Amino acid sequence: MIIPVRLGVRAYDIVVERGALCSLGVRLRGLGVGSRVALMSSAGVLRLHGKPAQESLEAAGFTTVLVEVPDGEAAKTLAVAAHCWNALLEGGLDRTSTVVALGGGAVGDVAGFVAATYMRGTNLVHVPTTVLAQVDASIGGKTAIDHPQAKNLIGAFHQPRLVLTDPATLASLPEREFRSGLAEIVKHGIVLDGTYFAEVEASAATMLRRDLPTLERVIGGSCRLKAAIVERDEREAELRHVLNYGHTIGHALEAVSGYTRWTHGEAVALGIVGEARLAERLGLANRPTVERQERLLAAVGLPTRAADIDTDAVLAAIGRDKKARDGRVPFVLAPAIGQFTLVYDVPSAEVRAAVATLAS
Repeated sequence: MIIPVRLGVRAYDIVVERGALCSLGVRLRGLGVGSRVALMSSAGVLRLHGKPAQESLEAAGFTTVLVEVPDGEAAKTLAVAAHCWNALLEGGLDRTSTVVALGGGAVGDVAGFVAATYMRGTNLVHVPTTVLAQVDASIGGKTAIDHPQAKNLIGAFHQPRLVLTDPATLASLPEREFRSGLAEIVKHGIVLDGTYFAEVEASAATMLRRDLPTLERVIGGSCRLKAAIVERDEREAELRHVLNYGHTIGHALEAVSGYTRWTHGEAVALGIVGEARLAERLGLANRPTVERQERLLAAVGLPTRAADIDTDAVLAAIGRDKKARDGRVPFVLAPAIGQFTLVYDVPSAEVRAAVATLAS
């Protein structure tokens, strides 16, 4: 399926199709870009998917430079970005050239940041190979590297020219990483579409078996939901904050653990539980709404409890959230499945209590 992201001169398509990886070169050629490409990826992903990607590019006439970056959040540093800039310069890439991000969300974040800043901006194509990247990180133009005190603090908006999603690449994904990405799918259903949430509930078992038709359908549905939000709020003025459901607490949990204890999706799952309970504490959501979210997260193998959380450190990290405006951190909360509301001035005592329940 092809999902258009309608952003005027920055419009692009999201292609969700089994076997799409082998069409990379032809599709990129159709965009009319320059002949040089930087294929940016981690060593593990290059071993699995680098050859078909490179062969597809070269068969379409592109000169390809391989740029290797570390796995995970270790890729999202200024030093890694500098390594990538140097590789692009040595490879002769210019403003007409293209950075192809092959891999998960972290590869996409740093590759996007490099593309946004090299020569003040060059073409970017995402080829996401994890669930998380396919349904979330590759869509919308948010690029970033991390700061020691906060995740994704340094970055830019830089829309891709194309997102090429091949669900078949998920077959080789480690089980923990596969389940991690499902948190974003659950999130989309909770805050954007109750019917889609019910579809995910019904599809949980077949998704876990990595049934390709199910994955293509569910991932495509999630991409449609995110694309619709990006079209209405490209630069995260307010509406796009809805996509941060579970992330305010989740990002804080990642930061205080040095990005090592949980995967991103695991932290988001815990954040969803914490923020659902916060909504209940504030009288915005009832207990059945909270329990339904927790049941689906558990059904897809994601955590809903965590011991040894430093609540004070989590609250301090929330205070540094990049969504803050004049010191006020907004929380996206779900009054019901398929609905959301943005709440400022949430009492810190209520946030503290909600975070504390994660250990109960």
